[in-house]
Amino acid sequence: MVSLLQIIDLVLDILVFFVFIHVIMSWLISFGVLNSRQQLVIAIWRSLEGILEPLYSRIRRVVPPISGGLDLAPLILLVAIYATRIIIRNNFNF
Repeated sequence: MVSLLQIIDLVLDILVFFVFIHVIMSWLISFGVLNSRQQLVIAIWRSLEGILEPLYSRIRRVVPPISGGLDLAPLILLVAIYATRIIIRNNFNF
């Protein structure tokens, strides 16, 4: 059981990393630091979108973007991941 919880914890760590990379990339693309026409940038962006968009879309159904285009889906996803980790660690003495 402990091994399964460790694997779940690892997957959640990787997901947090992906969210941070996605947010940072979106800022860098918006400010023109990264060229969205470069193949490597496009490949990384599409991969992250493929992983995170199904999660973001579920959150966006409940919480629409704030005026000015501010998307809270990544923040809410991070809070949900950390809450899940706290629940797992407290309930299973992990």
